Amino acid sequence: MTYGAAEQTTGQGASSRQHGKGHKIAPFMLGAAMLAGTALSSFCAVAPAQAQQVAPVSAAPSAQIPAALSSAQVVRATLPNGLKVVIIPNRLAPVVTTQVNYMVGSAEAPEGFPGTAHALEHMMFRGSTGLDKDQLATIGARLGGGYNAFTTEDVTRYFYTAQARDLPVLLKIEALRMSGLTLSKADWDKERGAIEQEVSRDLSSPGYRYVEQLQSILFAGTPYEHDALGTRPSFDKTDSALLKGFYDKWYAPNNAVLVISGDINPVTALEQVRDAFGAVPRKPLPERRNITPQPTPARTLALPTDYAVGFAAVAYPMPGKAAQDFAIADILSDVLESQRGALFELVPQGKALMAGFEYMPKKRAGFGLALAAFPKGGDSAKTLADLKAVLENIRKNGVPAELVEAAKKREIAQLQFSANSVSDLASIWSDALTFRDLDSPGDAVAAYEAVTPEAVNKLAATLLDPAHAVTAVLTPESSGKPVAGKGFGGAESFASTSDKPVVLPDWAEKALSTLEKPVPTPLPTVSTLPNGLKLIVWPSHVSHTVQLTGTIRRNASLQQPKGKEGVSSLTEELFAFGTTKHDRLAFQKALDDIPAWEDAGGDFSVATQTQDFEKGVALLAENELHPAFPEQMFQVLRAQLARAQAGTLLSPGYLFSRAVSAALVPEGDPVLREATPASFMNVTHDDVIKYYQKVWRPDLTTIVVTGDITPEKARAVVEKEFGGWKAEGPKPDVELAPVPLNKPSRANVPDKSSVQDEVVLAQTLGLQVTNPDRFMLTLGNTILGSGGFSSRLYKDLRVKSGYVYSVGSEFSWNRTRASYNISYGADPDKVGKARVAAMQDLKDMQDHLVTADELALAKASLLRGLPLRRSSLGAIAGEYLGLENLGLPLDTVDKAANAYYGAKAEDIQAAFKKWLRADGMAQIVKGPTPTW
Repeated sequence: MTYGAAEQTTGQGASSRQHGKGHKIAPFMLGAAMLAGTALSSFCAVAPAQAQQVAPVSAAPSAQIPAALSSAQVVRATLPNGLKVVIIPNRLAPVVTTQVNYMVGSAEAPEGFPGTAHALEHMMFRGSTGLDKDQLATIGARLGGGYNAFTTEDVTRYFYTAQARDLPVLLKIEALRMSGLTLSKADWDKERGAIEQEVSRDLSSPGYRYVEQLQSILFAGTPYEHDALGTRPSFDKTDSALLKGFYDKWYAPNNAVLVISGDINPVTALEQVRDAFGAVPRKPLPERRNITPQPTPARTLALPTDYAVGFAAVAYPMPGKAAQDFAIADILSDVLESQRGALFELVPQGKALMAGFEYMPKKRAGFGLALAAFPKGGDSAKTLADLKAVLENIRKNGVPAELVEAAKKREIAQLQFSANSVSDLASIWSDALTFRDLDSPGDAVAAYEAVTPEAVNKLAATLLDPAHAVTAVLTPESSGKPVAGKGFGGAESFASTSDKPVVLPDWAEKALSTLEKPVPTPLPTVSTLPNGLKLIVWPSHVSHTVQLTGTIRRNASLQQPKGKEGVSSLTEELFAFGTTKHDRLAFQKALDDIPAWEDAGGDFSVATQTQDFEKGVALLAENELHPAFPEQMFQVLRAQLARAQAGTLLSPGYLFSRAVSAALVPEGDPVLREATPASFMNVTHDDVIKYYQKVWRPDLTTIVVTGDITPEKARAVVEKEFGGWKAEGPKPDVELAPVPLNKPSRANVPDKSSVQDEVVLAQTLGLQVTNPDRFMLTLGNTILGSGGFSSRLYKDLRVKSGYVYSVGSEFSWNRTRASYNISYGADPDKVGKARVAAMQDLKDMQDHLVTADELALAKASLLRGLPLRRSSLGAIAGEYLGLENLGLPLDTVDKAANAYYGAKAEDIQAAFKKWLRADGMAQIVKGPTPTW
């Protein structure tokens, strides 16, 4: 449960809607990495639309608007109790997503208790009348899907994704939570510890602390002054009575919007909604607070960070998502972020390591953030001055009209991709109805179409006013080198009470008790071109779009020449600077004209509307096979990356990841090779060309095409553009040699900016990815740590003790190596306690059989979750590419399903005994010195 972006979900899947609002040059941070949790997508947003009674509307949609985003094919209704319902069919997979949006967030929190809405969101998973917390967690695991929630200033959203046949179960859960939340003192006392751990985690992020200060300045004197996270002092004062008062005021059907998308019959689904929610009474709603931020005087902030590079930033007040001029502001932000724009031009000019713009709108107000990166020890004043000069020129002289038109075209075309993910489709509708006060997402088209260059320039002249800007310089600082220690030598004891079997309510038991034998998944069409390139095609006609995703098997640790470490990064970055046919600006214009979302390099992709697929693939192939690698940009990038690497080598994040690697592999292993400023500067332009010619090979390449296309058409297009690509020389070995088992050890990586410790407990394994024991380890780990809210680690380290906010465990595989890790975040005084508990849970997996209930739950979770792994076209492509990279057959998922179905408790215990070592963990901690 989170306050701005969902974490800790248990489902599978990948978004297929977000395409190219960033750029490749800076793997440092812009946007989500720095600003995580502070905003939803700048493309959509939402607030309650005027409810419409009754069923399907058959009006033909505009050619610009996908049917899934307009009134066509959509069922909507308002129940007598005021619950607004929207149901959108989508046949991508036998999957359904439900999203219950309560029209309340931290903006309505009581004075002095800014995290009340966030705390209540947590408590919604602690049980309600007729469904206690253990039953809720068990049902969630049996469903096999993803479920979670997030809180913003304006809306709190609860979402489930599961098999379509389980829709009645999802609706029953939400109806019970809406009408009878338990909110016991004992439950809040336990959950308080977890939510305070979450606060500690976010306060450990310099990016979060910066945005928190920014929000308090720009929205001073309004309910937006505090974000939705809350504070530890306020949570210390919060009690269950305060939470109940907030729940009783705001959690009502007449203050909620229910959105359902997936492979369901809309009319039947609406009847199921009426059955589940019809008896929930409506409530009188309090008056909402007024939010009208006033312009603030210019301010300057200076913050230390643990980032590898520094940032100059300038923030401006901007409209909210429900504002009449939101579309204009959104187009302005797209133009400012464009790779053809003046901000990005700072990069090829050598004035910034990266540069861009992020628009962060809430419902009733927002802000924009211009960023430019400088190397550690670099001239921050010069970077800031260059950034301000660009923004001032835009304020005075406006932006190119052609960039405005390109941004409009992209925003409208991007709507087509929404149906390519069941959960994304639900989110876009939820956002439109709750943040933007639209009747449908398709209504945004008219607003974007109406935007003119004159309107954008007029808004830019008003918004980019230095008199109201908040300027900041985020300066990286070193925190010290890792401190090594000896291993622990054995697991300590931890007294954990055994869980009682969970008896589900009759309605849930009836729906979820049967474990059906796995049914094979239809296989894609697979072919190999004469040059060795493998092509996988999965047609799906849920939208008029096609996506191509590809990867080249490569290994920089083995393929970079000695003393030239960094040539791989330089090669990848240079793909962003044009082709032998088009320079950088001309190539980006060609993409904008289609429009297409393209990325080239070792991993490459293109996404277009159906009618433009051939054009998009032609441009991708041009970039992938004929990159310009301009000498001038090589010189600029080499100097930039060398300077940035000096900061990276001292940054806590890098030192932490390197400490993990060093604990698991022997000294001198190829993965321990590291780029330095000197090795970057040793790379020549000729080295880049030779590296590209050696590594980029069709016989090591796999391409997956998904979407509105036939296998025959996909093959014809790919063969036309990539068929002439030829491999030169013998195929290189890109596989790392197996490594011996690691020894137990510990290391501490100081991080001055963190108040919470980040902990990884890790070990290497002796089995290969092809070993069938992998399936038993995966099944057992679902019980131990990857099963979300029902896992042993989650229950013991969070629910029972409150030691951590988040905890999980996972296996990592490549063709020759495997490892296992447990990770968590905890306050320093709880690190040791959490480790002891985790190690005891691991040892219990080896010493005792898992219970019949645990085994049945894990099987249900994995088997019922298989369809969810294919609930987006991005997830389908990712699954096939992942299997290819591991050298596994494409029916491996079916083999795994059959192994899970027939597994016994003895099989799991034997696999954990054979391959895992409770006394063999390396422990790596980043943050303050922990208490062991």
